[in-house]
Parts: sequence; C-alpha cells; structure tokens
Amino acid sequence: MSDASLPEKAVALANEKWGRLDSLIINHGSLDPVKKVADTSAEEWRKGFDVNVFSAVGLIQAALPSLRKTQGRILLTSSGAATSAYQGWGCYGAGKAVLNHLALTLSVEEPSVTTISIRPGVVDTEMQREIREVHHERMSGKDREKFSGLKSDGGLLKPEQPGYVIARLAVGGDEVKSFNGKFLSWNDESLDKFQED
Repeated sequence: MSDASLPEKAVALANEKWGRLDSLIINHGSLDPVKKVADTSAEEWRKGFDVNVFSAVGLIQAALPSLRKTQGRILLTSSGAATSAYQGWGCYGAGKAVLNHLALTLSVEEPSVTTISIRPGVVDTEMQREIREVHHERMSGKDREKFSGLKSDGGLLKPEQPGYVIARLAVGGDEVKSFNGKFLSWNDESLDKFQED
C-alpha cells in the first residue's frame, strides 16, 4: 500500500462502478520492522509508517470528497498493540496508535463522515503466522508463548468474526454515528447489536 497512485485509482474505480462511495475500510499493515527501538534505524521506521500510516492517510484524503457527499464511514483496523507494549513491535504499535488518533481528529475535522478505529483481536491471519514463525526470536519469551499458545489452544479468532462487525459498521444506520472518533474492540459491549448471531 505504499504506491501513492493507488488511493485515487481505488476511489475512482468505486465511484465509476457504483456511482458513489459509502465506506472505506482500511485493513492493511505490516509488523516490520520487528526489532527493539535501539536496533532499528529511522529509515526502517519510515518504511513501516509508509505502509501502516501514510498509505492510510493517502486513502482517506482520496476518499473524503466522496464520503462527504454520502456522509459515509471510515473504519480503521487498529490493534491491541496501539495501547500495549510488545518487545520489537514499537514501530507497528506506534503506527496503530497514530490511526486511533487520526480517527479522533477526523471526528472533529470531518463530522459528517463517521470514523471509527477497531481493535480486531488476535485473528488467525498471515501476520499471526509470521509472529510465530518469523518474528518470534525478536520477541520476549512471554510474548512468544502467548501467541504460540493462542494458535495451539484454538484461541485465535476467525477473520469473519471481527470482519462481520466491521462490515456491519460500514453499512449500518445512523446509530453508527455515536461511535465517531472512538477506538473500540470488535467485541465491545457497545457493539453487541453489530455481532453475528
């Protein structure tokens, strides 16, 4: 998602195909660099922020004119790492914290567009496989055990679980506006009505 031409192309395609843009779901990211702060370079952080932050900002900027017209929604996929520290995840967690603040800022600057940041929980994705198989040596023993245990004990969420809630928020009615600017867990009590039955 670091290709600067993609946001404009994606928004144009949506408007061409459907005649409007109602929602933007930003659900991409990279854990890299997975290193202690002392062992990373500023350039590695720049690359991480290009993927996790600046590409999201570019998508939002491209979509805002269309979303203003439809009083649409922006859903940002955040992470528990935005508010909890994991060894080696400084760049990733900082980037997700930026997205949370971006949602808060947009709720003030663009009040007709509802922006919500969602913590999807620990989901059975390629990123989780990388945590267990690629990045585990750079993490603390406690964190390695946590993420390996979630996989072996069947504790990982299916992508459809938080995905269902995010999709419902993207197309929901006026009640979704009350969450503008908030950072919520996918299974937060306030989102009960958006859960799959």
